[in-house]
Amino acid sequence: MGLKMMRKTSYGFVMRSLLLYAGMPLLILILGNYPDRALYKEIISVINILAFCLLTGQIYWSRVNDFAVESLRARNLISLHNIVGYICVGVLFLHPFLLVLPRFFEKGISPGEALFTLLSTFSSKGVVLGIIAWLLMLVIGTTSVFRRKLPLRYKDWRAFHGLLSVLFIIVGTWHAIDLGRHAGVAMSCLFIIFTGGGVVLLLITEYAAGKLKKPELNNESC
Repeated sequence: MGLKMMRKTSYGFVMRSLLLYAGMPLLILILGNYPDRALYKEIISVINILAFCLLTGQIYWSRVNDFAVESLRARNLISLHNIVGYICVGVLFLHPFLLVLPRFFEKGISPGEALFTLLSTFSSKGVVLGIIAWLLMLVIGTTSVFRRKLPLRYKDWRAFHGLLSVLFIIVGTWHAIDLGRHAGVAMSCLFIIFTGGGVVLLLITEYAAGKLKKPELNNESC
């Protein structure tokens, strides 16, 4: 395949992926009949939803997906995986704080009091799931950044990274469906499809096969 054709194929893969993981939730939000509220609150919701949906796509944008490897080539795929991952993890890391951000513009309890109330409501299953998902995401992000300093072989780290990723998207999806304001039938089904498809792909290619499909490339992860 010529260089021009490879670039065209790679560009097409990225655009189709973004259209699926960002376009579909946006379409559901646009068509959904949700009660009106302040614009800045809707913007915060859209940012959180898009970050979560794109993060579930990380499994597809990894070397367990042969089609992605063939479309982008391993080095470019790693770059896409890392860039999208770090951006989305950064956004979702701020998720609890973004939830109480509107308290700066509204009367009532302060943002700090709202955050404390939110994080201490252990009687809510959705809140507990959210805290667990946030902690899992924090571990995933931290171990990814400092992977080379961990006392783990690359193969062992990838298995660890994959296991944490599966746990995160399962718990995160459960949390989003349980508490998400926009988690109606359509959005919930989309979350389940994204999550279920990714988990099945990862389990089949990485664990059911019993080996890594691709060799290590420049000590980077994907």
